[in-house]
Amino acid sequence: MSVFSNLWTIKKYFNHLGSDIPAGIVVFFVAVPLCLGIALASGAPLFSGVIAGIVGGIIVGLLSGSQLGVSGPAAGVAVIVLTAIQDLGSYEVFLMAVVLAGFFQIALGVLRAGIIG
Repeated sequence: MSVFSNLWTIKKYFNHLGSDIPAGIVVFFVAVPLCLGIALASGAPLFSGVIAGIVGGIIVGLLSGSQLGVSGPAAGVAVIVLTAIQDLGSYEVFLMAVVLAGFFQIALGVLRAGIIG
């Protein structure tokens, strides 16, 4: 890949920055109550809901590559998270399990073995 194609790839992310930032702020304010509610319902600390919303919004926004995208908390996950926290014994152990699962997913993606996941 040439330097110019790398610069073009970087530039395309900044073309619509003036409209993307206000749109992202609006979506963030809509998602905050949902993130807090799901964190509360799942037994996780409230701050974890805010962090999950911010990180999820940034990652999905940067990696999706689409002009339009909707992402946010799903209420069905609250029951799964609550059960996992209870089964594993603590929120910290649950976080470690999530991080390890993320590493496994990345490794399977790099190995082109996503069908296993």
